[in-house]
Amino acid sequence: MKLYSVEAMRAADARAVELGYPSILLMEAAGRAVAAEAVDAWPQARRVVVVSGKGNNGGDGFVAARWLHFWGRRVEVFAPGGHRGDAALARAALEAHLPIRPLEELELDGAELIIDALFGTGLSRAVAGEYAGIIEKMNRAAAPLVAVDVPSGLPYSPAVKAELTVSLAGLKPSHVFYPQRAACGRIKLVPIGLPPEALEQPNLPELATPAAMRALLPGRPGNAHKGSVGRVLVVGGAVEYTGAPTLAALGAYRAGAGLVTVAYPAEAAVSPPVEAVRLPVSSWTNARLFDARAEAVAVGMGGGAGGGAAARAALKLKKPTVLDADALHAEVVRAYANAAVPSVITPHPGEAARLLGSDPRVVAGDPLRFARELAVRFKTVVVLKGGPTVVCEPGRCSVNTTGNPAMASGGMGDVLSGVIAAFLAAGLAPYDAARLGVYLHGLAGDSAGRVGLVAAELAGELPAARVRLEAGEVRPFWE
Repeated sequence: MKLYSVEAMRAADARAVELGYPSILLMEAAGRAVAAEAVDAWPQARRVVVVSGKGNNGGDGFVAARWLHFWGRRVEVFAPGGHRGDAALARAALEAHLPIRPLEELELDGAELIIDALFGTGLSRAVAGEYAGIIEKMNRAAAPLVAVDVPSGLPYSPAVKAELTVSLAGLKPSHVFYPQRAACGRIKLVPIGLPPEALEQPNLPELATPAAMRALLPGRPGNAHKGSVGRVLVVGGAVEYTGAPTLAALGAYRAGAGLVTVAYPAEAAVSPPVEAVRLPVSSWTNARLFDARAEAVAVGMGGGAGGGAAARAALKLKKPTVLDADALHAEVVRAYANAAVPSVITPHPGEAARLLGSDPRVVAGDPLRFARELAVRFKTVVVLKGGPTVVCEPGRCSVNTTGNPAMASGGMGDVLSGVIAAFLAAGLAPYDAARLGVYLHGLAGDSAGRVGLVAAELAGELPAARVRLEAGEVRPFWE
């Protein structure tokens, strides 16, 4: 399943027309779907106000208003003049049944349901002036709001705060990325008749769906033993950061690793899980990491000033490696690429900005762009953590669809590194191990789903989350 940018959806519409699908029919299908979803969600609402803009989004609103009128609702429509193309045709069809009042006369008192069809996905700047006032008026109204495709104003502010967003044909970035997603309320994805040939476009980001992630889960045969399902070496820790490698080891075990070895400085009071093998080292330069006999490595968690040296020591193993936290130095990541060692880097926006020489706020504002840039520049798989996390390798990207703000606490990234390493050790390719690890990690957080959740508790939720995923019991956040 793909994520559609404004440009991608416009291209899909244009391709559909080329294939013989008139755009007025697509608008008719979109508007009818919006009306049907509104009635299904609020069947008792009798007085409906439709607020339509000038573009095709407004045309969808006109069609929705006409169907709501046919279905016995008392419908009032407010719109500006100056419609063109299919929106003008939809307006003319509506005016044969209902009058349309000027937008500046918008009155919402007594409305039992509001349909927001003011703006679509094509905004290039924040709404201001009269239109900003209209958005604020809709947000202050007592009636529930249904947004057509995306809440008007997104991805900027002010924006409509919808209780239901009816996404047309495909999900858009505002449905997936915070803070925009918070304005969408419940999201319902509906088809509008676009042919598959129009929707199938190269280079679009993938959305991590339950079915796609379930297909990546490594099998576990009946004769499995701890040496056959993946062994992980965790390398990290420092005197001032003793918990991070322990959490990474917990993540690896809970994700299915058969054996975990934890290598850490001898002077650091690291307490690995009782099931793990301890490998204290006196110096990363002379560390005997080969003793671990691991299929994958996670390095950098809590490494402090020694994180770079620990990563260089782990590089000698030439095993698939997760580079996290204090291992995320540009020269280290390049060294892994130059040595052709498969790697996954897991930066948050601040670490990504440091690697790219950018600003954390800029990176956080466009994670798809910067995750792609990291992947190409450093020839690696990138897990750019955020809301949501983006996973990229050169040539393709996946946007995660699990996780929640309760996971914003210390140690969560350490657990994630262990989870990804476990899937690397089980034989998954780095891109697949990364996106499955991110998905399962977020799913465990959703299972716990409470503020005050700590990283060790999330690790404990991983096995149950995997069982739910394997059983096909997980549903995406959209409907």
